Amino acid sequence: MAKDKPAERMKRKDYEKELEKLQVELCHLQDYVRANKLRVIILFEGRDAAGKGGTIKAITEKVSPRVFRVVALPAPSDREKTQLFFQRYMQQFPAGGEIVIFDRSWYNRAGVEYVMGFCTPAEHERFLSLCPQMEKYVIDGGIILIKIWLEVGMDEQERRFRARIDDPVRQWKLSPMDLESYRRWYDYSRARDLMLRTTSTKHAPWYIIRSDDKRRARLNCIAHVLKSIPCKRIKKDKVKLPRRSDKGRYNDQASLRGMNFVAERY
Repeated sequence: MAKDKPAERMKRKDYEKELEKLQVELCHLQDYVRANKLRVIILFEGRDAAGKGGTIKAITEKVSPRVFRVVALPAPSDREKTQLFFQRYMQQFPAGGEIVIFDRSWYNRAGVEYVMGFCTPAEHERFLSLCPQMEKYVIDGGIILIKIWLEVGMDEQERRFRARIDDPVRQWKLSPMDLESYRRWYDYSRARDLMLRTTSTKHAPWYIIRSDDKRRARLNCIAHVLKSIPCKRIKKDKVKLPRRSDKGRYNDQASLRGMNFVAERY
C-alpha cells in the first residue's frame, strides 16, 4: 500500500550516486533494445508540476536520442482535429530499436480535454471505452507499453507553482492551463480517478509514483522502467583508438587565422 506521507527528502549526494548507477543500466538497456529491435512506449501523465519533465530528463540524459525519443505534441492543428483521435499519436510510435517517451499522450482526452471542455462528454466516454482495446492491439502487435502516473500533493504543487512565478528561467513552465488545473484541483482528481478505474487493465496497467520528493520519484521511475523491460547485457569489444595518420599533415590551426571566432567572454 502506498504511503500517505513521504519519507524525508533525499539528499542530492545520495540521489546523484544512485542516479549514476541507474543511468548505466539504462545504457545497457539501450544496447539491448537496439540489438533486438524492441519497440517500447513509456508514457507519462500526472498533475501539472508533478515532475514529468525532470523525470524524462533523468532518463534520457545519458542515452542516445536515436534510441530514446521524446514526444511532446502541441495542441492539435485544424487538420489533426479532423483525423481519428489516436492518429497523430500513432504516427509517433516506435520502430524496431526505439523507445518512445510520451510527455503527455492520448490520455489528454481523459484529463485536460475532459475537464476544460475541449471534447464532448460523448467523445470522453468513447475514449474511455475504446482506449483499452486500442492498447491491447498495440501490445498484441509486439510493443511494450509502460504507463506511469506521477502524483504530486496539493501543497507541493502550490509550492512549485509559486517557485515558478518567482523564477524567470521557469516562468515559461507556468501556462494558463496550469493555473486552471490549480483552481480545478478536485475536477482533475475526479477525472484521474475515472481514467485509472477504466483504463488500468491487466495488459496495460497504470503505475503510480508519488512525486513530492522529485529525486526519489525519478529513481523509483527509472528502476520501474528497467524492471519492466527484461534485458541482458550485450557484450561489446573494448574500444581502442586507432593511430592517427600523418598523411597530408599540415598546420591546420594556422589556416583558421583571420576567421570569425566567438568572443571569449568567460
